[in-house]
Amino acid sequence: MMGPSQHSIDKEMKMMSRRTFWGSSLALALLAGGLGLSPVLQPAVAGELSAQQIIDGLKPVRTRSLSGSTRSSLSETDTAFIQRVRGQNRSLSLGDRQQMAEIAAKRPKIDVEINFDFNSADVTPRAEPQLNSLGKALTSPELNGTVVMLGGHTDAKGSDDYNQKLSERRAETVKRFLVAHYKLSPDLLLTSGYGKSGLKNPADPYAAENRRVEIVNVIEKDQASAK
Repeated sequence: MMGPSQHSIDKEMKMMSRRTFWGSSLALALLAGGLGLSPVLQPAVAGELSAQQIIDGLKPVRTRSLSGSTRSSLSETDTAFIQRVRGQNRSLSLGDRQQMAEIAAKRPKIDVEINFDFNSADVTPRAEPQLNSLGKALTSPELNGTVVMLGGHTDAKGSDDYNQKLSERRAETVKRFLVAHYKLSPDLLLTSGYGKSGLKNPADPYAAENRRVEIVNVIEKDQASAK
């Protein structure tokens, strides 16, 4: 019996080569589609919070007393301090910053990553979406009228004095944005700079998450109106 001719062998090899090529092309196309070309599969911007997330983070926490009534964790002394420093134009003194930090430790708060350029306190286009979410949260029915503290923090790069001043300027920038764009009353927005003294990630002092603005619900709206 005679075997297949050379012509038949060559023809079969060409057909197999075509099938392999198209199979590989189809596999690559499916892989590309599965790697996220659809915008639905793209991840959200890291660290960006929605207005509702900010609202949820700043909702007041109440404790129940022995009499069965509920009350805020803010003492009369703390309330008097907050009312004293509300609306002042100068930066908080070292003693006032320390007292504010003690109050913030027991109040509802949330960290908001605000993007600033290096050695700058100017609002960048990258920062505006997060600032708008913050403005919407603070003007929402749940929080409108609440006194909040805007605490500026930096990473550990640079001197203590440099970072202290930079954190104060950045907190003030956020305040001016909220007043200008969301018509929030200036005396509802306290600002304080903490420089690099309150690192969120001490294990990595230069990490981006250390460069943030901490938002603290210091007085609820019913107490704030009693000024």
